[in-house]
Amino acid sequence: MDHASACAKIILCGEHAVVYTRPAIAVPIHDLRAHATFTPQAGGALHVHLEDLDERWVWSTHLQHPLAVVISHTLDTLGQTPPSGMLQVRSDIPIGGGLGSSAAVATAVVRVLAQALHHPLPPDEVARLVYEGEKLWHGTPSGIDNTVIAYEQPIWFVKGAPPEPFELSHPIPLVIADSGQAAATRDVVAYVRQQWEAQKARYEALFDAIGHVVHRARDALVRADWPELGALLNENHYLLEQMGVSSPQLDALVQAAREAGAWGAKLAGAGWGGNVIALAPPSRAGEIVHALRRAGAQHVYTTGVTP
Repeated sequence: MDHASACAKIILCGEHAVVYTRPAIAVPIHDLRAHATFTPQAGGALHVHLEDLDERWVWSTHLQHPLAVVISHTLDTLGQTPPSGMLQVRSDIPIGGGLGSSAAVATAVVRVLAQALHHPLPPDEVARLVYEGEKLWHGTPSGIDNTVIAYEQPIWFVKGAPPEPFELSHPIPLVIADSGQAAATRDVVAYVRQQWEAQKARYEALFDAIGHVVHRARDALVRADWPELGALLNENHYLLEQMGVSSPQLDALVQAAREAGAWGAKLAGAGWGGNVIALAPPSRAGEIVHALRRAGAQHVYTTGVTP
């Protein structure tokens, strides 16, 4: 039996603008993970069981399921035929919440197949393979999710340029609140593209402003200047509101976190639902968690991004 896992992720700042070649910073969330287990069995077929979705199917080259496509590309890259057995997948990561659930599941699958077939793959190859599934799941993804999850390091990401993993000097103290509202990334990305095509000057200005925030956020991260980083998260959320991808529930959670003492808070991911992240002083984390629950969060995670 072989087992592999992959972490969740958050985009600290830069959502949507990253699709239009502005930079973004993404960080791994190591304590939320997707898991894949391969158990060899006789019979000559690769059976797949997606436990969280209650899906079962037998892999073939004709399947257009995004995960089946990822498996096909992985086998082609490895120059291998599919192993005979059961591939079971489960995840702790909420679906449709902006935490990279689909990329994490695909990364865990690529890793476990490479392990079972005795052909380990470097992070850049894993990211490339997972991106094939991301295109089917999300339409026109930036590539940031599969990259940060494959490397499991903070990433400075510009579409079309090599990713830049970087180290942190201090842990980033975060609280993540799940709004309970699922949103399809594909739909939100398509909405932004429609608005950009209809109002190019306005949306280019918004993307530029977000890019400026991201550059300043990297400087704040290097200095571990949490009040400054919190102010930049607030500014990023305001720009995403102007872009039309927030929601009343996300805005309420952001406001609750700020009033409870967070240095800053913003939606994380595509928007219209999903999660809010709050940069939380450790001494105020408990109060922030309670405030988010009172404001309607379905699940709240106290976590951090460790160096």
